[in-house]
Amino acid sequence: MDTDYLLPDDCTTMAEVRRGVDATDRELMALLDRRFGYMRAAARIKTDRTVVRDEARKAEVIANARSDAGKRGLPADKIEQMWELLVETSIGYELIEWDRIRA
Repeated sequence: MDTDYLLPDDCTTMAEVRRGVDATDRELMALLDRRFGYMRAAARIKTDRTVVRDEARKAEVIANARSDAGKRGLPADKIEQMWELLVETSIGYELIEWDRIRA
């Protein structure tokens, strides 16, 4: 984990802010890598391709993100949009992986 940055409230220069943003982006990428790893696991575990898309689960994940954003004082509408794209991208990735595993 990159610790060569200050927390937001401790920043006093734009260079410090930018270092923190760049470090956070790297951390987000590592988290996305892990999340997509779970999509690979799901593709491996699910025996039926038709169950890859689960609209109830999709709605639950997006609602959870929206709720969490609201509790944190983040822009819930925009976070919801981001999660919609994240979940749809994850579903597409899982379908590709499902097909690749069984090719």
